[in-house]
Amino acid sequence: MTVSEIFETMDYGVAPESAADAMTWLANKGEKFGHFIDGRFTDPDNVFDSRNPANGAVLATVSQGTQTDVDTAVKAARRAQPKWATLGGHGRARHLYALARLLQKHSRLFAVMETLDNGKPIRESRDIDVPLAQRHFYYHAGMAQLMEDELPDREPLGVCGQVIPWNFPLLMLAWKIAPALAMGNTVVLKPAEYTPLTALLFADICSQAGLPKGVVNIITGDGAVGEMIVTANVDKVAFTGSTAVGRRIREMTAGSGKALTLELGGKSPYIVFDDADLDSAVEGLVDAIWFNQGQVCCAGSRLLVHEPVAETFYTKLRARMDKLRIGDPMDKNTDVGAIVDPIQLTRISNLIAANTAGQIHVAATERPAEGSFYPPTLITGLNPADILMQEEIFGPVLVSTTFRTPADAVALANNTRYGLAATVWSENINLALDIAPQLASGIVWINGTNMMDAAAGFGGVRESGFGREGGWEGLAGYTRLKSVQKPLKELRAFTGEGSASDPIDRTAKLFIGGKQTRPDGGYSAPVWSKSGVLLGHASIANRKDLRNAVEAAHAARNWSKTTGHLRAQILYYLAENLSARADEFAKRLNDMQGGKEGKQEVDLTVRRLFTYAAWADKYDGQVHGVPIRGVALAMKEPVGVIAAICPNESPLLGLVSCMAPAIAMGNRVILSASEVFPLAATDFIQVLETSDVPAGVVNILTGPHTEIAHHMAAHMDIDAVWSFGNKALSGEIEKASASNLKRTWVNNGMVRNWLGNEGHGKEFLEAATEVKNICVPYGE
Repeated sequence: MTVSEIFETMDYGVAPESAADAMTWLANKGEKFGHFIDGRFTDPDNVFDSRNPANGAVLATVSQGTQTDVDTAVKAARRAQPKWATLGGHGRARHLYALARLLQKHSRLFAVMETLDNGKPIRESRDIDVPLAQRHFYYHAGMAQLMEDELPDREPLGVCGQVIPWNFPLLMLAWKIAPALAMGNTVVLKPAEYTPLTALLFADICSQAGLPKGVVNIITGDGAVGEMIVTANVDKVAFTGSTAVGRRIREMTAGSGKALTLELGGKSPYIVFDDADLDSAVEGLVDAIWFNQGQVCCAGSRLLVHEPVAETFYTKLRARMDKLRIGDPMDKNTDVGAIVDPIQLTRISNLIAANTAGQIHVAATERPAEGSFYPPTLITGLNPADILMQEEIFGPVLVSTTFRTPADAVALANNTRYGLAATVWSENINLALDIAPQLASGIVWINGTNMMDAAAGFGGVRESGFGREGGWEGLAGYTRLKSVQKPLKELRAFTGEGSASDPIDRTAKLFIGGKQTRPDGGYSAPVWSKSGVLLGHASIANRKDLRNAVEAAHAARNWSKTTGHLRAQILYYLAENLSARADEFAKRLNDMQGGKEGKQEVDLTVRRLFTYAAWADKYDGQVHGVPIRGVALAMKEPVGVIAAICPNESPLLGLVSCMAPAIAMGNRVILSASEVFPLAATDFIQVLETSDVPAGVVNILTGPHTEIAHHMAAHMDIDAVWSFGNKALSGEIEKASASNLKRTWVNNGMVRNWLGNEGHGKEFLEAATEVKNICVPYGE
């Protein structure tokens, strides 16, 4: 074809990227790889093929990990961790900087290797994946440098086990390894079975960078190897992948004391209002769903279009789809590359073939005769309950329905068990910023999509997982408060006999929906003083009482919309009313517990209420410094309904230490009071009733923790559970929480000094909030 002919047709010519350097690197390694353990590659053993999904060609063979390999890697990481931590922030920053520079120096090699192994178009690997991976190492080199000044009360967790998926092999590696190393941890990472090659190339540059032996270890293999890492002697597990596997990992790690971050699936809404720039929204949608062949956890796979412009928008979208180029991922003009593996291609095909609803449009574009390719597909006219509107397809398939009002848009967007990302298109910024906070998702993009950066934490809510990766908020998952860990001594209730010391019975009821109520089961238990005097009876709550408390908490959802100033006033009023009855509460505490520390506990409780009243309107979000022409607003939102197993010790202070930070941040709470000394909580009900706390914001149950803990953790309408009881409860709660992957915060049977710094502070505020990043570009 001549130049003049090209100008006549305006057809694209091919622009192939050379794979020569990547193939040379593979050849120099013998095209056969072992694991990277303790600073060196092991001999290959029990190998399997890593193939190019575009043509099925074998690129190299890699080793299937064994339990011995995993144990050896964990031991190497364990040996290296103390020295890596004591190297200091500046020492670690120098290593992370070296890794970032080497990623830049070998950027084309990494991009080509990623495309060969994964099937995504080379321009995506070159222009998005590799630069973002570099950015994460640069950014976290800075975090390492700042750790000692900005996070002086934090310390590394130890050894981190990390399991990453096949859709962004290098970028997910950077998301996991960079923050872990910056904070002084060492890692054992397993890349996906389909896409191990860029991880092995990264291992090579770790050696070039002079990274100390054992700091980074990479084990290849299938899902069985990932399970070995999860159950190994590691201090934290970080996983990105499917919700089903994430649920299994939550169950496997329950009660182990391992920290856990899960970044899971999504079915993200892409909302287009009638005043949107429709052409821009179409281009954004191309990136939202056909980027990386739709194999993106936060893909805008659920299109919600305003009815007045729906047909116009669909017409524009179909025309744009028909212009997409499907083909060789190594061609710089390719828009849609290959599906990662024939198994995934079959899964996508079967899901679409089973669908009988809606109208299907398949892009009228040629695709290669061989290789794992699937055409861009649009299915309109679906109902919200249709399977394809609810299930993650993880392919280049877009499903759609329409809405009439902004309220409809929010309801449809939130009609999913996931909550990873969302996109809003509107030229009315007031409308967009009204919608964004209402969406159940960890990140919202306004008039754009996939605006990722290391400075802005990424992660989900609901069954999209918990924890954040990136930004200041991401560091919480790789650090812990410096403290001395001691096993909790189990307290036992006192016993006695005889009648009560006060002839007038003070009936201690449950507190649900702003009312004192009798327990559903009709049972109560005696509460004795240390000297054997009967102090009263406390109700024994059951699962129906919990159900009623959950309903009351949901009915009080407007509490989350109140201002911090209002919540502060109510907390101050609680402190005022408790202070007025300080002597009475101190006496009750002394009678229940024995000793003379009651006054100190009441004084500290009043002080704690003041502390969280102070924080209620001051625990602010941030504007992240992301490299876009716009802002990334990190908004700290309430978790929702938090259930808490309060400590048996310090019964008044412990109860308030769980309640106050939660309601200060706008949550509603269900508190299972100290089962040993419950009358402190039932007396506190009277303070709640006289302090303008809205009905349902605080609900108090009494009785054995073992009767209620499992039901709290398994309840689908509870968003988080905190437990400061015995070790067995921690494991039971974490395991049962897998039902809807709710957040948990448990003590694993360790002492928390409620009278000191461990009983309050930002750790509680962090547990009481979710960070939602809202990205807002600006300009014409």
